[in-house]
Amino acid sequence: MDISPIAANRNPGLGNPGSGNPGSGNTNPGNPISLAERRLLWLDRRQGVLAQNIANADTPGYRPQDVAPFARLLADAAGPDLAITNPRHIAPQGGALRGRVDRTAVERTPNGNGVSLDEQALRIAETDTQHNLAMGLHRKYLALFRTALGRNS
Repeated sequence: MDISPIAANRNPGLGNPGSGNPGSGNTNPGNPISLAERRLLWLDRRQGVLAQNIANADTPGYRPQDVAPFARLLADAAGPDLAITNPRHIAPQGGALRGRVDRTAVERTPNGNGVSLDEQALRIAETDTQHNLAMGLHRKYLALFRTALGRNS
C-alpha cells in the first residue's frame, strides 16, 4: 500500500547520495559524510510519512505509518543483493524507505482511525532532533576537510 503519489517519485535506495543517484550501489560504511547524507535522506522520508499521518488524522479507517528503523536499513544495505533465481520467487516490493503500517498503534477512534496526534508530534520532534544532529555532524566533517585542505573561511 503506497502512501501518496509523491512517494512513488522518491528513490527508496540508500546508495551514494553524492553520485546523483541515491539508489546506485552501497557506499563505504566508514565514510561519515556519506553516512550523514544517508541518515538525512532517511529522516526526510520519515518526516514526510509522519506529515502524511497527521494529514490523515480525521480520515476514517486510516492507520498510521512509519519507515523502517535506520539501523535496520544499514544492516540491509550491508548484505548482498538478493537474486531471483526462479520466476516463481517473490520479488522484493518497494523499498525500505516506503511507508509501512505502524503496528504499534493501539488506540483507535470509533471511525477506525488509529492516528494519535500526540504520538505523531513526539515522533516529529524526535526526527527533528536527529536531523539537527546529522546536519551538525555533516558540517563538522566538511569543516574538518576544509581545514585539512587549508581552506578555512
